[in-house]
Amino acid sequence: MKHYDYIFTGGGLSALMTVYRMAVSGKFSAKSVLIIEADAQKSNDRTWSFWEPNGGELDAVVTRKWDAALFADSDFRKALDLSPYRYKTIRSHDFYDLVDKVISAQSNIERIHEKVVDFYEAGNHGVVKTESRSFTCNKVLNSIYSPDWAAAQDKYPVLQQHFIGWFVKTSALVFNPNQVTFMDFSVAQQGNTRFMYVLPFSETEALVEYTLFSKDLLPENAYETAIEAYLKNLGTTDFVITEKERGSIPMTCYKFWKRNSKHILNMGSAGGWTKASTGYTFKNTMKKSAALVKFLETHTDMRQFHHTNRFWFYDLLLLDILDRHNGRGHEIFSSMFRRANPVTILKFLDEETSLSEDLHIIWNCPKKLFINALFKRLVR
Repeated sequence: MKHYDYIFTGGGLSALMTVYRMAVSGKFSAKSVLIIEADAQKSNDRTWSFWEPNGGELDAVVTRKWDAALFADSDFRKALDLSPYRYKTIRSHDFYDLVDKVISAQSNIERIHEKVVDFYEAGNHGVVKTESRSFTCNKVLNSIYSPDWAAAQDKYPVLQQHFIGWFVKTSALVFNPNQVTFMDFSVAQQGNTRFMYVLPFSETEALVEYTLFSKDLLPENAYETAIEAYLKNLGTTDFVITEKERGSIPMTCYKFWKRNSKHILNMGSAGGWTKASTGYTFKNTMKKSAALVKFLETHTDMRQFHHTNRFWFYDLLLLDILDRHNGRGHEIFSSMFRRANPVTILKFLDEETSLSEDLHIIWNCPKKLFINALFKRLVR
């Protein structure tokens, strides 16, 4: 069996961003790295969006930037000035191309396209098995998500951020190209937390997504009927769908990192890197991958990587509420955006606010819901 210093099982966002950072750091050139992924990541299979000040490290592959956003509910609409942040979007094929160019120039990094069937710790090393062969390594970094891990317990609720999006071209001028629709809860909630999300590229071109925070996925036609109705409400029935995308991202505070061992680290959604209360993934992955690369420079025990903070508990309370009262999510988000500074909210979602800023945002939320959730969580 061939031996490596690091084996990445799964070649998704978290693995590729971590390997990319390892390569550009120049500090792992003497380490052998293997990425095992079932399929080559070449298609434009998803769109990632995030906010940060201008001049970010991935600006070369950013498709579009916006300085303003819109938040809406059935009874109010609010324009949001995002300064000093900018809302940014990256198409996955541009990110994959960037990573491919860097990785292909590194003689110490290999990629193979095989299905991983097992991995485990054996003494002082890790073992990874594919359908046709086995490898050993000093460290396994796993990003293959197993829904059974969280589903097998009932201490922490498990929801999904699930969506279908259409890239459309319309005949009418219906979009504001200078303003992202961050969350539009004016659509019928139907007992769930449902909103529309719009990335406008011009007055006639946009990505329009119908998104839910709930336990169960919908039939495909339910998402698409909602998108079509939303476009009609904007003023157009004459449009062409140029691309489609869909996704389902786990939202849970289940402690995936408890499954880490000395030689195995779970990462990405498999390691709890997804922002549990929103399903946001890209920004968290940027931060976590940077921290992981720094960690790998000096640490050898993978159990020491993860540290829980107070934001994990905030997320848990919100998920407890959405688990019991899924139709009231719009009230929580609307109360925040109606009263709080949008920049402070973005800092809060990035887990970069002070305790006093946290309390200010939480105080704006429906108090009874959170007090009841806190009490039930403390006595659970």
